[in-house]
Amino acid sequence: MILYTHVPLEQVFPADYSSAQQSLITVNGVPLLVEKGQESFRVVRVMSCNPSDYLREDFTPGSELPLTLM
Repeated sequence: MILYTHVPLEQVFPADYSSAQQSLITVNGVPLLVEKGQESFRVVRVMSCNPSDYLREDFTPGSELPLTLM
């Protein structure tokens, strides 16, 4: 089987997600893959189809979002 996709291999064939702290949340209509920390979410990846969402500085990978967004 050959997969032609831009999705990382870890998401196509996930290992054990019980130990992963990543979750998919939506902030202002933009889906984000985040890791939950003690006091904030850290953006891992923007999962949007809208190209303008990737230009937003507050959603760049590695940026911190407050937990109050949930």
